[in-house]
Amino acid sequence: MRILAALLLACWLQGQERPAPPVPIEPRRDESGKPPTLENNGKPMTVPFQCTDDDMQWAGMSCTEDQPCPVYIELASLETVGNRIIVVANIHSESTTLYSVLLKSEDAGATWQEPYERIRGAGLDHVQFIDFQNGWISGETLVPISRDPFLLITSDGGKSWRLRPVLGEGGGGAIRQFHFESATSGELVIDRMASADSSRYELYETPNGGETWMIRHTSDKPISIRRATPDAEAAGWRIRADARSKAYVIEKRRGERWSPAASFLVEIGSCKPVPHVATPPPPPEDETAPPAPAKTPSLKRPARKP
Repeated sequence: MRILAALLLACWLQGQERPAPPVPIEPRRDESGKPPTLENNGKPMTVPFQCTDDDMQWAGMSCTEDQPCPVYIELASLETVGNRIIVVANIHSESTTLYSVLLKSEDAGATWQEPYERIRGAGLDHVQFIDFQNGWISGETLVPISRDPFLLITSDGGKSWRLRPVLGEGGGGAIRQFHFESATSGELVIDRMASADSSRYELYETPNGGETWMIRHTSDKPISIRRATPDAEAAGWRIRADARSKAYVIEKRRGERWSPAASFLVEIGSCKPVPHVATPPPPPEDETAPPAPAKTPSLKRPARKP
């Protein structure tokens, strides 16, 4: 049954036009033109999200005023460099990934901002920093299937990011592992899944920090690179889902204990139609108003012709 489903999906992909690369969505701004800042006061924070009619139409969501569709955030992984915390996350409904989210704190979790635009229909997976300046985040488009894997790259400590596709021609697949040995040299493994024309797994290398990638090896069996993306928990940080507070908690290990550094509510909003506000009719004309005065004929004689 799985083989048949995979064949049908592969045929469907061949018959579809290749979608455009993921396009970032302009982030929300406050009155000063800067991204809004979340203040950590010890309680779970809520990542801002405003669902639009366009979001619901794009995701095929059947939401009503009486039965709105809940929207959640999922924190996937994190990386720390000094007091800087980078968290990759995804906003989703019960059935569809709506947007990717990148969160950053420069003060050990006291305040948070989004340093990069949200990408509709895409998910972010893993993050690695090789030093205080150079870092990478893996992601791919998830709707309708996993395809067009990419990296977000920073060379200024996470202040700005640029999106670089791994597959120049696009195509199905997701990044399963990646690791950088230096600011320029790195490897990654792509799982082509049902869209593979030949071997399912592909190993790529980059000589320029992830700007471009070259395929080095393919296999029908899973490929493991020499070192995968480091585990944040091994470095003393972790993300834990807390059922009591209905939040994701970011914790730092202090000796034998884990202490919370920040937390984010899982449910961040809902989608429902915008109430229609009827436009009031124009006021009726006043029938008692006096008629406009008739135009007075001109008494000026026409000029004579010479």
